[in-house]
Amino acid sequence: MTESGSLFKNYPMLRLLDRSERLILCLLLSTMILLACLQIILRTFFDSGLIWADPLLRYLVLWCGLIGAVSATGQGKHIALDITGNHLPKNLEPWINLVTSLFSTLAASGLTWAAWRFLRGEIEFGGAGPLALPLWFWKGIFPVAFGLIALKYLLLFLMQLRTLWIFSHPKAGRNSP
Repeated sequence: MTESGSLFKNYPMLRLLDRSERLILCLLLSTMILLACLQIILRTFFDSGLIWADPLLRYLVLWCGLIGAVSATGQGKHIALDITGNHLPKNLEPWINLVTSLFSTLAASGLTWAAWRFLRGEIEFGGAGPLALPLWFWKGIFPVAFGLIALKYLLLFLMQLRTLWIFSHPKAGRNSP
């Protein structure tokens, strides 16, 4: 995906975040493919395997899914249910996008809060995970990913609000940065 696919292409810090997400996804996917192939080779030809590889692969799949969701949010390719899309007048579309972004911000914020509470429990009671790292490290992706999704939806909400403001106040749009 090119950077032009990002909804935040005019914001340098968010472009950097988008690039970082893609890099992390590439590294995680490459690691998963190599590790899975190594496991297949070891099991097929040597009747052995790496005991830590399967749990690590499960966590890497989780990380890829959540980082992919963050990336999809920034590209406008997140899961959406368009129940009203063809039935409402076009002039209501910006308002529907505004409400949808606000709802998504609140939902992702709630998930961030719940994930943080979950992680606090893991920090307090969790054990060791793959590569002798604590389980809370592997599960720490939950509040990070949901927090980034909430942030991106908040920014989308603010961008939509700004667009509606400029549209309804044309003189304000010419003087704004």
